[in-house]
Amino acid sequence: MSKKSTKLLDVIVIGAGASGMMAAITAARRGKSVAILERMNKPGKKILATGNGKCNFTNNNMDTSRFHGNIQLIQSVLDRFSKEDTLSFFHEIGIWPKEKNGYYYPNSGQAVSVVEAFNHELNRLHVPVYLEQEVLDLFPDKYGFRIKTVQTSYTCRNVIVASGLLAASKLGSDGSMFSVIKELGHRFVPVLPALCGFYAKGIQFSKVAGVRCDANLTLKIDGDTATTEHGELQLTDYGISGIPVFQISSPAVRALYEKKTVAVAIDFLPEISSEMLCTEFALRMERSKTEEKADRLLSGLLNQKLIPVLLKYAGIHSNEMLENITSERMERLSAGIHDCQVTLEKVRDFEFAQVCTGGIRTEEIDEKTLESRLLSGLYFAGEILDVDGICGGYNLQWAWSSGFVAGCSVS
Repeated sequence: MSKKSTKLLDVIVIGAGASGMMAAITAARRGKSVAILERMNKPGKKILATGNGKCNFTNNNMDTSRFHGNIQLIQSVLDRFSKEDTLSFFHEIGIWPKEKNGYYYPNSGQAVSVVEAFNHELNRLHVPVYLEQEVLDLFPDKYGFRIKTVQTSYTCRNVIVASGLLAASKLGSDGSMFSVIKELGHRFVPVLPALCGFYAKGIQFSKVAGVRCDANLTLKIDGDTATTEHGELQLTDYGISGIPVFQISSPAVRALYEKKTVAVAIDFLPEISSEMLCTEFALRMERSKTEEKADRLLSGLLNQKLIPVLLKYAGIHSNEMLENITSERMERLSAGIHDCQVTLEKVRDFEFAQVCTGGIRTEEIDEKTLESRLLSGLYFAGEILDVDGICGGYNLQWAWSSGFVAGCSVS
């Protein structure tokens, strides 16, 4: 945006994503001289993709149970900048919030409105954003820190690293800062994709690709129930996806990384009990004609693509004569519909993930300021830390809150 400055700055923020822009605005409002270095050719690219382009930027039900990571640190950060603070801040910069079922969006329904509002505030505060600045090195010097990029170098008293991890690298976060941060002594919890789908086996997924249905999902790790979710399940040619899958993804991917057995029990008819379903089967048997096939049992109850697959899962061929299906086999079919076990084999790649789980170990970070415990003047914000949330505006709230805390804490 502006010509590069060679003067000593109070703060340089690395990364012009949600947490980076928030940190820069917060520090600049405190009278600090600030600049942002961004690897991409535009700021806020990842924000544009959030909430399917609508930007679900926070949620009414904001508490630490919606996050994975150091709960004490998360609570400390959320206490400093809450959901109410987010709504107030957004109103200040011209974003009128619209609430739907507890989810908050800009009234425009467009993520681009949020990026434009942040850019406007950065301009108002005279914060330059230097684009296409890939950081090659960061190290302490007599003034504070020196940052070397492909094109030039910068000097500052404090650095806020808000460069993200590896999710959706085409939008900016490609992990290029990992080696730089490790050189400063920080360690990472292994970084893995989260809020994404999984390759799975257990049913003929190739035959149900494209099916969407309301379902209950129970995540099982080494046979023990870990968590449950309800929502619209998406069946794909490779396995499972959709919001309820995203919600269980963080513990699931961590368990896969640890070589544990990870399975999901799917209830395809959560609103109909096993007893009710078996009664319906019996009624259909009574009303059936002699030439009807087994698929008549599920007609109208499930997507047509699902019927032969779930019949096969229960050991019934869809072309089998209905009159040959015993009550015991109907009970087995009901059990298979309510408890269809699929085994997760691996998570999808980072390019398909909305966020990552893992990041800088939070025991190396001051929970009140987000300053490094290893190096004074070095701060972190956003996804780079080992904190991630479920779907619903929680990861963006973490970005706003952690960016605010880091921006407030720089000296």
